[in-house]
Amino acid sequence: MKTLEEYLVLAEQAHGHLCAGQVLGVRLAMLGLRELGITDPIKERKRLVTYVEIDRCATDAVALVTGCRLGKRALKFLDWGKVAATFVDLQTGRAIRIVAKESAKKLAREMFPELDKEHGQQKAYKALSDEELFSRQWVRVEVRPEDLPGFKGPRVVCDACAEGINFKREVVVEGRTLCRACAGQRYYDPFP
Repeated sequence: MKTLEEYLVLAEQAHGHLCAGQVLGVRLAMLGLRELGITDPIKERKRLVTYVEIDRCATDAVALVTGCRLGKRALKFLDWGKVAATFVDLQTGRAIRIVAKESAKKLAREMFPELDKEHGQQKAYKALSDEELFSRQWVRVEVRPEDLPGFKGPRVVCDACAEGINFKREVVVEGRTLCRACAGQRYYDPFP
């Protein structure tokens, strides 16, 4: 695993700027990997699935450190609005959920009152201990076969719109195989 400073340089390049969320995300991912005993996440990329709970800066940093990507099906996004991630070791079945403590913001202000909020948080998040920054909990995560990286499964066609559906994401309604949009779970409204 790289050092914190090495990851922060890479995070800034990948994300476009360095911010407190990037520092927090790098630290969170490094802790998750250490807890699972994964020392080279790139070399062992097929061993890890990571669930992130927010679509903010920290998630980019988590993806960078772990090597998990949405397109590789190793990064799973849950829109829960929390700076949290669960790291699942597919080899051992162990999983740990790590959450950024809300109290870390107050600690940052107390540590660096002379700095603006952003720079104070960046500096504090580099210096605070893992115990001050995060709570952690060992958890059980059942990763279904169709959610695993590399899963090859049947592709079905929606009976209503004729669009293809992968990874067992279809819904059967009154005997018809439908995509989630046609089953009423649409996130968009089509124009007539």
